[in-house]
Amino acid sequence: MFFKTFAKALKLKDVRRKLFNIFIALLVYRLGAHIYLPALNLKLISLFKAASKQSLFAIISGGGYASIFALGIGPYITASIILQLLTVAIPSLEQLKKDGKEGRKKIDQYTRLMAILLSLMQGAGYIYMLKGLFIYQNFFVYAVALIALVTGSIFVMWLGEMLNEYGMGNGSSFIIFANILSGLPNGIMNLYPQNDSDIYSWIKIGSLILLFIIVMAFVIWVQDGERRILVQYSKKTVGVFSAKDSYIPIKINIAGVMSIIFAISLMQFPATVYQIWHSDKLKKIVEFLDITNPWGTLIYVFLIFCFTFFYTSFTVNSVEIAENIKKSGGFIPGIRPGKPTSDYIQNSINKLSWIGALFYAIVAIMPVILEWVFKIKVGFGGTTLLIVTGVALEIIKQLDSQLLVRNYKGFLS
Repeated sequence: MFFKTFAKALKLKDVRRKLFNIFIALLVYRLGAHIYLPALNLKLISLFKAASKQSLFAIISGGGYASIFALGIGPYITASIILQLLTVAIPSLEQLKKDGKEGRKKIDQYTRLMAILLSLMQGAGYIYMLKGLFIYQNFFVYAVALIALVTGSIFVMWLGEMLNEYGMGNGSSFIIFANILSGLPNGIMNLYPQNDSDIYSWIKIGSLILLFIIVMAFVIWVQDGERRILVQYSKKTVGVFSAKDSYIPIKINIAGVMSIIFAISLMQFPATVYQIWHSDKLKKIVEFLDITNPWGTLIYVFLIFCFTFFYTSFTVNSVEIAENIKKSGGFIPGIRPGKPTSDYIQNSINKLSWIGALFYAIVAIMPVILEWVFKIKVGFGGTTLLIVTGVALEIIKQLDSQLLVRNYKGFLS
């Protein structure tokens, strides 16, 4: 299906140009991820890189160890999360959100400014973590490296916005997509057994691959899953009213992978602070919140559920949907208009959110479970699988919509 859609899309000049823009942007990004910070001791980098343990959030959002794109899209993602949280808490920001295009422009500007501030803070912690790798260890070298990190983060943020404008939208997702795929070969190599004659290891690897294929198929099935609430609209034809059926589609998990990204960013916050300020108490907190720790796993799952309902609460307004149905002369069969309709829609959303949050939580902690059961370090897992599958499905939908528009144009012409 994907290759057939892709082949058709390549025949269209506009789509080819957008795909070419995406390819060039991601190529520039991946090249920048291999440009190291100035004044680093290159001989020590490989040793430190092998010994260091990158967090899942760093793998998703970062752009190369000790590179100018090391912070990647991370500060922008964190700033977006903070702004979304503040939109609910601060009335003025909530009003900006309701002001349409101009309001969203101002919120985007605030997000960029906050992303720069966060990149300065995260960059300082990152330089402090790498201070033993610099050939010359003085304030000037650290300042130049910090400027390079912040500039690289701003450039990646700009690159994502260019993909929004000249690509197929959602540039941040494409950058995250590129990060995950770049680490996929190492993840596969980590599964390769040290002893080729160890049959038990090959059986475990085969079982893991089969399990990942099954999970990927299930992920695609759930991400496309939705409940359709029947709505009937009165249609007047020559003095007679007849009912016209329509549907309100509600996805199984409206929050999608955002709930996982929110949870990861919150759990990794103490680790980010620990890079700047070392403390025994803070170290214990970081170890306690580690996802491989059973208590950290439980907190991770709990946060996924919390953020699923939180994100859904300000993404979908059941009262507004009920009012729009009423104004359009529609009704849900068996449900009275007004508050009963909004309550019915909200109850449906809550039930689906429970199912979706449970599914996403299971998939997110799947690498940890596999590590406990098979005693194998899985280099790629549930969260990355969700993001890659989600972005791939989004690409297919975008290509399908582009083809649909061209077909309609051809029909009208």
